[in-house]
Amino acid sequence: MEVTRLRALRGPNLWSHHTAIQAIVSCNAAEHAVDKIDGFEVRLRARFPEIGSFQPTGQDNSIAMVHVLELAALGLQAQAGCPVTFSCTTPTVDADVYQLVVEYSEEAVGRLAMDLAQTLCQSALDDTPFDLTAALTQLRDLDEDVRLGPSTGCIVDAAVARNIPYSRMTEGSMVRFGWGSKQRRIQAAEMDITSAISEAIAQDKELTKKLLAAAGVPVPQGRSVSDPEDAWAAAGEIGLPVVVKPKDGNQGKGVTVNITTQEHLVKAFATAKEFREDILVERYMPGNDFRLLVVGDKLVAAARRDPPKVVGDGEHTIAELVAQVNLDPRRGSGHSTSLTKIRIDDIAHVCLANQGFKADDIPALGQRVNLRNNANLSTGGSATDVTDDVHPDVAARAVAAAHMVGLDVCGVDVVCDSILRPIEEQGGGVVEVNAAPGLRMHLSPSFGKGRAVGEAIIASMFKNGQTGRIPIVAVTGTNGKTTTVRLISHLLAQNGLCVGMTNTDGVYVGGQCIDTGDCSGPKSAKSVLLHPDVDAAVLETARGGVLREGLAFDRCDVAVVTNVGSGDHLGLNYITTVQELAVLKRVIVQNVSPNGVAVLNANDAAVSAMAVKCRGSVTFFSVDKFHPVMATHRAQGQAVVYVENGHIVASKGDFQQTIALADVPLTMGGLIPFQVENVMASVAAAWALGLDWDTIRQGLSGFSNDVNNAQGRFNLFKYRGATVIADYGHNPDAMIALVHAVEAMPATRRSVVISGAGDRRDEDIRQQTEILGDAFDEVILYEDQCQRGRADGEVVALLRQGLANARRTTQSSEIKGEFLAIDTAMDKLKSGELCLILVDQVEEAMAHIAARVVQG
Repeated sequence: MEVTRLRALRGPNLWSHHTAIQAIVSCNAAEHAVDKIDGFEVRLRARFPEIGSFQPTGQDNSIAMVHVLELAALGLQAQAGCPVTFSCTTPTVDADVYQLVVEYSEEAVGRLAMDLAQTLCQSALDDTPFDLTAALTQLRDLDEDVRLGPSTGCIVDAAVARNIPYSRMTEGSMVRFGWGSKQRRIQAAEMDITSAISEAIAQDKELTKKLLAAAGVPVPQGRSVSDPEDAWAAAGEIGLPVVVKPKDGNQGKGVTVNITTQEHLVKAFATAKEFREDILVERYMPGNDFRLLVVGDKLVAAARRDPPKVVGDGEHTIAELVAQVNLDPRRGSGHSTSLTKIRIDDIAHVCLANQGFKADDIPALGQRVNLRNNANLSTGGSATDVTDDVHPDVAARAVAAAHMVGLDVCGVDVVCDSILRPIEEQGGGVVEVNAAPGLRMHLSPSFGKGRAVGEAIIASMFKNGQTGRIPIVAVTGTNGKTTTVRLISHLLAQNGLCVGMTNTDGVYVGGQCIDTGDCSGPKSAKSVLLHPDVDAAVLETARGGVLREGLAFDRCDVAVVTNVGSGDHLGLNYITTVQELAVLKRVIVQNVSPNGVAVLNANDAAVSAMAVKCRGSVTFFSVDKFHPVMATHRAQGQAVVYVENGHIVASKGDFQQTIALADVPLTMGGLIPFQVENVMASVAAAWALGLDWDTIRQGLSGFSNDVNNAQGRFNLFKYRGATVIADYGHNPDAMIALVHAVEAMPATRRSVVISGAGDRRDEDIRQQTEILGDAFDEVILYEDQCQRGRADGEVVALLRQGLANARRTTQSSEIKGEFLAIDTAMDKLKSGELCLILVDQVEEAMAHIAARVVQG
C-alpha cells in the first residue's frame, strides 16, 4: 500500500462539510482482499481492538487495505479524544488506486493519524509490534498542543452557536470572527478594541494601583524596590506581613505572599527577579483570594481561588499526596485542562518550610498542608464558583477597576474575607487587574457550576442578530464565470458597497487590483474575506480549488452555477465525466445558507438537477420561460428570470420587474446569447441580495464589453473598418457560444485565431476546431506560451485534425507565437470583415491588440 498524495481539505468539499485529510492510495494485488491474508485481521485487532467493523469495498465483497487504513486513521483520532466521525473510500478510474477521505478536527493531528494508521497496517501485515498507547499519547499531546485552549475555545464555541464564522489567524490564540468589514478579532480573552495603553497599564501593577486609588477602589499600600535591602526597608514602612512580586508579572509567576521575616523576603526577591527586573513590595492582605470577571460594564463570573494543598492521611508523605492529587484527570501540565498539576519546586519548599514541613514528611490525618501561598490555577490552585454571592458594591468596585484601566475583558483580583459584604468593611482590596484573563476557573470550577463567559464575551462583541457575516456570492460553471462575477460585483458597487472580487484575472477590492493571475481558488477567496474594507464578496469558484482545499467559507448567501455543458478539464484529478463535474460544482449549492438562494441555469439539466441539494431557495434562469423547469417553478410561485419581448423579466408570484435588453450594452441589445445568460444570472443574484431595481438597471446600463469591465470576454474593437473580437474561450461549449454570437453579427468574411490548452483531453482540443471550421472562412492556428504538459506541436496537430472535415474553412495556417498570429490575422483584415481572436496571455494579448487598433 502506498499513499501517493495527501491534501488537507480545509473547508466544505466534494465529500462533506467537514475538514478532512484526502489521500490517493495504491494497493497491490494481495491488498485488495485483506480478509484473505492469513491472520491479518486477528493481528490488526490485537494491536487496535477499537478499529471497528470492515465494510466490503469490492464488487466481490472483498475488503481492501485502503478501507482498513481509513478506519484506522479515523479510529485513532477518535480514541485520542478528537471529535471526528466521517470517513469514506472510493475507487478511481485507475486500477488499484483509491481516494481516501478522513475527517480531522486539527490538521496536524489528522496528518499524524494517517501516518500512524499506515504504521499500524504495516505492523499487522509484518507481525511486528505496534505501541497503541504510545500512538494515542502522541496524538493526544499533539492535539493539546495545537488546538485552542479552554479560554479561547469557549469564546469560539459561543461564536459558532451564534452562527458567527471564525478562523485562526495564527497557530496561537489569535482568532478572527466574521468576515470583511464586519470582522472582529481576539487574542485569547482579549478583544481587538482593547488598547495597547490599557494593556500596558494592567501590566504595570504600581500604575494600576495609583489609578484605582484615584477612582476610590481600595488597594494595598506598596512601592517599587531596587534591591533586597530596599525591599526590607519598604516592608518596614508598610508593616509586615508583605507580598513581593514582579511589577508586570502574570499567572502568579514570581509572587510570594505573607512574608514575615527578612530571610524569607530575600528569597522572595530573588524568585521575583527570575521573571522581571522591576519588583514591587505590597502590604499583605489576609483573607480569601477572589477572581471577578468583568466583560464590558458587567460582572459575569466570580470564583474563590484556593492555594494548592494536600490533606494528610497519616500514611503518605507530602510528595506522595501531591502525586495522588495530580492523578485527577482534570489536572494537566498546560492550560488546556480545567486544573493544573501541583509542582513541588523551590517556592513549594519555602512554603512547606514556613509550615514546618519537608516534602518527605508525613502529615497527620486531616492536616492541611499548603504548597503555595498564592491561589493561581496555573500553579495548581483550585476554584469555587461564587458568582451568585457577589455583593452589588463588590461588583461595582470590580467594574470601576476595569473601566479605570480601560479593559473590555478584565480579571479583577480581590482579597477579602467574604464577597458577601463590601470590600471596605473588611479591610480588603483589589490587588491586581488582568488583561486577557484565564477563563477556565469560570468554565469548569473545581466546585460549583460553570458560567457562560464565552457567550458573554461574544455578546459584547456582536449585538443581538449580528453574525459578523457579509454577503457572499459564489459563482461556478464551465463558461461565463468571470463575466458574471464582474457584473455582480459591479451591481453591488452601485449600491455603495466596497466589493471584494476574485476571478481568473486577479483579486480586486473596491475596484483596485491587489493580486494578479488566476485567483479563482480558496486562497484568494480567503484574502478577500480577511480584508477589513470588504462589505460584500463575489468569488469565482473554480473546480481545482474545491478539489485541492475545499471552499474558503462555510456557507454563501448566493450560489450561481452558469452551466456545465459538455464540461471542461475532464480527466484531471479523477473527474472524468460530466456527471462527476456537476457533482463537484454542486458543492457551492450544497453550502448555500438556509436563507440564501441558488441561481441555476434551467437549460442545463446537470445544473437544474442541483436544486434538490440546496438548503435555501432556488431562482432558475433561462431565455425560454416555457422551458419545463421554468414553467414548473413559475407555477409554484418561485423566482425565475427569463427573456420576453426584448426584455429581461424577473418574476416571482405576482411580483415582476423588466429590463430592456436595449439598455444592457453587455448583450449588444440581446445579440450575444451567452452574455444574455450571464446578465440573467447576475440579475438573479442581485435580486437575491435585495438590491433595489433602479440600482440594478443603472448598473447594467453602465457595464459593457470593454477591456476595463470584462477583459478577454468578448471585447470588441474596430480596426480599418473591420470588427475584431477578443475572447478567452477555451473549450467546446465556449466555441459554440462564440459561434452563435458571431453569426448574429454581419461580416463579409470571418477569420479566427486559436490555440488550445494542453491540459484538456485530445477530443476536447479537436472539437474546438471542428466547431470553428463550420463557422469561419479562415483559421489561424498558433502554439501558445505554455503547452501544459504537451510536447511542442502536439496541440496544433490536434487542432489541425479538428479541421479535417470543416464545412466552411477554406484556408488555414500554423504560426509559432501568439502575437505573431494576431498580427498575421489583423494584417489581412479588410473593411466589413470580422476576426475572432482567442487569446491565451489575456492581459498581454489585449494590450497588443489595443496598440494595433490605435496605430490603425
